Amino acid sequence: MRTALVIGTGLIGTSAAIALNRRGVAVHLVDHDPEQARTAAALGAGTDEAPDGPVDLAVVAAPPAHVADVLADAMRRGVARGYIDVASVKGGPRRELQARGLDLTRYIGTHPMSGREKSGPLAATGDLFEGRPWVLTPTRDTDTEVLNLALELVSHCRAVPVVMDADAHDRAVALVSHMPHLVSSMVAARLENADEAAVRLCGQGIRDVTRIAASDPRMWIDILSANPGPVADLLTDVAADLEETVRALRALESSDEHKRREGVTGIEDVLRRGNAGQVRVPGKHGSAPRVYDTVAVLIDDQPGQLARIFADAERAGVNIEDVRIEHATGQQAGLIQLMVEPKAAPVLAAALRERGWAIRQ
Repeated sequence: MRTALVIGTGLIGTSAAIALNRRGVAVHLVDHDPEQARTAAALGAGTDEAPDGPVDLAVVAAPPAHVADVLADAMRRGVARGYIDVASVKGGPRRELQARGLDLTRYIGTHPMSGREKSGPLAATGDLFEGRPWVLTPTRDTDTEVLNLALELVSHCRAVPVVMDADAHDRAVALVSHMPHLVSSMVAARLENADEAAVRLCGQGIRDVTRIAASDPRMWIDILSANPGPVADLLTDVAADLEETVRALRALESSDEHKRREGVTGIEDVLRRGNAGQVRVPGKHGSAPRVYDTVAVLIDDQPGQLARIFADAERAGVNIEDVRIEHATGQQAGLIQLMVEPKAAPVLAAALRERGWAIRQ
């Protein structure tokens, strides 16, 4: 691939353009808002000047509701040898293009499974997709050259290609992305009018559950409007679990011992099923999840503290597998949780104590 046209310079389009530009691909940028395309160009994503002729690959990074229109226009104008989109829903756009009688041999739907809570070109980064799955949904009719161009794009972005059927993809993202986002928003909505004293008690648990609720509602309306059926089906199952859980909690309030035992059984059931589902979430680099030990260290909220702790861990010969930070309420301090291999935990704890760090048991 020598040339590419990125249509839509939001977070995903600009991030892909930056990655391509860094790998020597001549990237042309276009957006319905010319100022946004200029911003992306200034960030190193390419040029907002039009290409002289057809490019090798056109990457449509428009919202799902507009993907078919943008693709149809680009294909009719013959702007590229191959066409892909990066929308989070795949079945709908393909069916719309088929209904318009377009030749889909030069098109493949794709979806990079990566993003941020922020949107727009200023949130873009060339390493956004590194190590992340990038779904490709070819059909029997997909031209081999177009599939190869799409695979080359994924390689340039250092993502991991995953081939799926378009409708299977839409059911999958409903499960692992769209439904969880709505549930996160519902939980976060409970905080909107909560007492300030209660909100000040928020810890890492509520931060984890509500983090994705910070995303742009307009973007998510577009996404959910393109995949409402599978999301609604999943929320129906969640609603049934909620009803059973509420019934079990009410039973725990009862003075009747038999009802209380039923309540305990109901709560235990949902918690155990939650355990069983959580262990299926892939671990680092998509591998099977692993159990790590945690070394908790109290730190001051000052510049350089994290760098010092990582340097001390390196001196101890310990690889930090994951990190979580919990800030103390009303204090310039926090707790950093370092996840390491179980056999490395005592080594790291001893080394950090020797270097003056306060280890929390």
